[in-house]
Amino acid sequence: IRNPAGPYRAVSNQLKLVSLLHEGVDTLDKVFEYAVVHFPQRDCLGTREVLSEEDEIQPNGKVFKKVILGDYNWLSYEDTFHLSQRFGSGLAALGQKPLCNIAVFCETRAEWIIAAQACFMYNFPLVTLYSTLGGAAIAHGLNETEVTHIITSKDLLQSRLKAILMDVPRLKHIIVVDKKPTSWPDLPRGIMVHNMAAVQELGSKPENSKSQVAYGFPVPSDIAVIMYTSGSTGIPKGVMISHSNIIAGITGMAERIPNLNENDTYIGYLPLAHVLELSAELVCVSHGCRIGYSSPQTLADQSSKIKKGSKGDTSVLRPTLMAAVPEIMDRIYKNVMTKVEEMSSVQKTLFVLAYNYKMEQISKGYSTPLCDRLVFRKVRSLLGGNTRVLWSGGAPLSAATQRFMNICFCCPVGQGYGLTETCGAGTISELSDYSTGRVGAPLVCSEIMLKDWEEGGYFSTDKPNPRGEILIGGPNVTMGYYKNEQKNREDFFVDANGQRWFCTGDIGEFHHDGCLKIIDRKKDLVKLQAGEYVSLGKVEAVLKNCPLIDNICAYANSDESYVIGFVVPNQKQLTTLAEQKGIRGSLEELCNHAEMEKEVLHIITDAAVTGKLERFEIPKKICLSPEPWTPETGLVTDAFKLKRKELKTHYQDDIERMYGGK
Repeated sequence: IRNPAGPYRAVSNQLKLVSLLHEGVDTLDKVFEYAVVHFPQRDCLGTREVLSEEDEIQPNGKVFKKVILGDYNWLSYEDTFHLSQRFGSGLAALGQKPLCNIAVFCETRAEWIIAAQACFMYNFPLVTLYSTLGGAAIAHGLNETEVTHIITSKDLLQSRLKAILMDVPRLKHIIVVDKKPTSWPDLPRGIMVHNMAAVQELGSKPENSKSQVAYGFPVPSDIAVIMYTSGSTGIPKGVMISHSNIIAGITGMAERIPNLNENDTYIGYLPLAHVLELSAELVCVSHGCRIGYSSPQTLADQSSKIKKGSKGDTSVLRPTLMAAVPEIMDRIYKNVMTKVEEMSSVQKTLFVLAYNYKMEQISKGYSTPLCDRLVFRKVRSLLGGNTRVLWSGGAPLSAATQRFMNICFCCPVGQGYGLTETCGAGTISELSDYSTGRVGAPLVCSEIMLKDWEEGGYFSTDKPNPRGEILIGGPNVTMGYYKNEQKNREDFFVDANGQRWFCTGDIGEFHHDGCLKIIDRKKDLVKLQAGEYVSLGKVEAVLKNCPLIDNICAYANSDESYVIGFVVPNQKQLTTLAEQKGIRGSLEELCNHAEMEKEVLHIITDAAVTGKLERFEIPKKICLSPEPWTPETGLVTDAFKLKRKELKTHYQDDIERMYGGK
């Protein structure tokens, strides 16, 4: 009998982990060249033309920017390659040296990938920073990596970078990816601003067009990316990712997507500074797919920046592949369910019948072509109507949302689990697996061990399933944190065979079929006064299924005997509840109304009991927040994970009120 602690591997790769997509293609510049040779004339990167922009004044006086967008304009693989080559050569002409870091601080768009490919080609390690990081965190990343050149956009230069330029003394060159403006008068002395096109122009001059050969090719162990994680605690850490790490990671991911080929279209709108999006786009580029760019504000016809009556990005692009963080899927789920509520009783009954019938059929392994055509086609068209695979990652997806996406979008939802430290790779569920709440089996590039955690009471000998802290090993495990030896010794280790491992801090259990389920997080465990352990993450996961809750943060203090919660209520549901109770007022007034607090707590308690939470895990008091938590507020990370420390500070007065018995 094998050891229940593992290692666990993919069935197809029991003997050896996989680290390459194609023989001999062992650095990222070769991955791109391989695609250019095989798919020279195929579409690679697409961007929609902006036809017009206007300000729309809302009834409450706020001004929303609305856009009307045209068709996608495409660059072929060959075009993209030449643009990258010229850009890399131009950066070299501006004094950027191989093996010296360069930063990209930019929204998700075609120019990001063009710049990244240029850096991979010329062996400039690319430092990536989230565009929503605060000023101090951005300056920290730029100073720690000692960059002299940064690639950014006019909006971010204006809104984020300009304010901190004095704090980044080494910075000499700013390359702006937009065509206009071409001059920036009010920047500190000694800083040169160039447009991307001008740098490409410089790179195409005969005296500058150094071949890559003269410049030296990267080797597989060279650092390709230093990716700053948004980190739910403390200052961001830079994760050093080598060429071979990324290639191993995308090899593992690509293996879980059936028939991935050059006829696929991917929609790119998540932050490219996030490992999930960068890996997904590199998976696409390595297989000759096309990537059409979008943004969360222009994704669908109903999105906030799309002018009523004009088309959102999914309708025009009609992607076959899409990645989404649970936050976005939850939003779609709630929107559709609100529409269902507004249907006539006949339509509603039909929808519910079809939904339940299909749920039963897919659990038996059957498809339901008639229901799909008659009932779900309309929902499916929200994402363009062609989606064949949806990926979810970045945070756990609730069972209700996952089931809803499977049924209404008539395509499998693959849930994955990985971290920046493992190149985003770890596990991805099989597309034929319709069970919820699990993250699938190990990818062909990694293996997983479970390590006993005594304090939390998790052991590999637990019945019915082995449990413990998840350790991931394989060629996708990164080279550690930049300039942070102490953390590297704590979180990474190398085994007797020379393979690297990362200790994730997440607690998992392996099911009999070899699938992993994330059940806890070491950092989220709080001991109450009477000695009971409460996993805050578990409490939140159960309560987030409640339609009244858009977001929730559970909080517990070890000197107290009960859990409390900060809740962002769903505006529509809260207003309906208030009407039923005869309470009137603005959203803010409703959230501060003691009676409403009591009513919501009542509903939450019912949901907690249904979700089988222990008595001591159920929040005894809550406070309602009228403001949603977005990365801009600094209360959640870019992947919408809770920043507990910031939330605690933000709600300090409420904590004292809820624990002070007032």
